[in-house]
Amino acid sequence: MSRRVVRQSKFRHVFGQAAKADQAYEDIRVSKVTWDSSFCAVNPKFLAIIVEAGGGGAFIVLPLAKTGRVDKNYPLVTGHTAPVLDIDWCPHNDNVIASASDDTTIMVWQIPDYTPVRNITEPVITLEGHSKRVGILSWHPTARNVLLSAGGDNVIIIWNVGTGEVLLSLDDTHPDLIHSVCWNHNGSLLATTCKDKTLRVIDPRKGQVVANNFEEPVALQEMDTSNGVLLPFYDPDSSIVYLCGKGDSSIRYFEITDEPPFVHYLNTFSSKEPQRGMGFMPKRGLDVSKCEIARFYKLHERKCEPIVMTVPRKSDLFQDDLYPDTPGPEPALEADEWLSGQDAEPVLISLKEGYVPPKHRELRVTKRNVLDVRPPSGPRRSQSASDASLSEHTLETLLEEIKALRERVQAQEERITALENMLCELVDGTD
Repeated sequence: MSRRVVRQSKFRHVFGQAAKADQAYEDIRVSKVTWDSSFCAVNPKFLAIIVEAGGGGAFIVLPLAKTGRVDKNYPLVTGHTAPVLDIDWCPHNDNVIASASDDTTIMVWQIPDYTPVRNITEPVITLEGHSKRVGILSWHPTARNVLLSAGGDNVIIIWNVGTGEVLLSLDDTHPDLIHSVCWNHNGSLLATTCKDKTLRVIDPRKGQVVANNFEEPVALQEMDTSNGVLLPFYDPDSSIVYLCGKGDSSIRYFEITDEPPFVHYLNTFSSKEPQRGMGFMPKRGLDVSKCEIARFYKLHERKCEPIVMTVPRKSDLFQDDLYPDTPGPEPALEADEWLSGQDAEPVLISLKEGYVPPKHRELRVTKRNVLDVRPPSGPRRSQSASDASLSEHTLETLLEEIKALRERVQAQEERITALENMLCELVDGTD
């Protein structure tokens, strides 16, 4: 009598669980636009959801802790003149998000840590280069301020958000509508799918398709007869791929291994309500004390519900095998370095002590002077030595004033801290 051998895997018993009702986000009018994006983006600080808006496109940004019912007058991020189709958080700055719209533009926004009083209407920068709707956005995994966009014009544009310039434009690589785009782990290659049913691997800096003749799949997994679009989310730390069907009510997950049959079915999380979209939390935003290996944000018609994937463990200690070092918020390259041909692995961080988001960092856009590249149209007055010395003197004065103001703010902060400590001691004494 043959005995069946069970495959050994630490993820064999992963299970999904929906959050309690008080941990969901209620009364959110999720967008009804017909587009195959996830409509949701999340990072360790914020949750962003594309919503219904009259007279243009908008999305809402909520601090993760702001659960429960969302006020109908809660400020939105507005600025697009047509529906927003895709949003994506910058992996190197948790306060920066990019949005793509049917109005052919991409806008990059700085989200404050505090709740704004009114709608955010002014982006940090607007990127214009596509001739039709822009439906796909993806930030470079290792290079600072590098953003990819793909539009209905079958063109992929790679931008330097820090200067607002086009770094690369891939005009002739796709004969039809681009369905999805994904970077590899270090951002040296792209993988795209297209309406012509071809998977392409592209070297964007050479502008060449390096592979597209995939005759036989390594593994083939039959799913179901549903015609809904599958939203795949891959976790490279655990080698698990999660498949969320849009309009479906389940999340199927599989473990990918190096040995045949390569794809191993783990389980299916099912619920009653179909999902309109899905957000996927980066690894550094998970609760390692509860052995949480993935967290989804499922969009319903009028709410967003967190779903937690957990590996059951008895010990409360940090589980090194579940949480290898993972990409952190620091970029490994500058945009110019990547464009010149350099590649670098992501800068990894340990989750052993739990992830603490860095302080608010401002996105700075430096636009190059057009006069640097265009010849002057007429005679130009030469700058006198007195003008140069005056401007230099003014700059030095401003720098001294800024330094003095910083010292004053620091002194006031120290004084406030000392007063708070004295107040605590007085309160403790009266108790």
